[in-house]
Amino acid sequence: MSKMKTNRAAAKRFRVTASGKIRRSKANAQHGMIGKSRKRRRRLRNNDIVAEGTERRIKILLPYG
Repeated sequence: MSKMKTNRAAAKRFRVTASGKIRRSKANAQHGMIGKSRKRRRRLRNNDIVAEGTERRIKILLPYG
């Protein structure tokens, strides 16, 4: 049987942790930082964990994750 293909768009956006959870970066952190408060900018730096419902769909796209 041939190897399964990884969805490349998903591979660039998500990473799987050692415990099997999916990490993602937060939205609204690419540009326009001057208009955002310091507290908001600090929060946007950290990665977030994907919700359980969405996590199942992403794991299908990342078969070797």
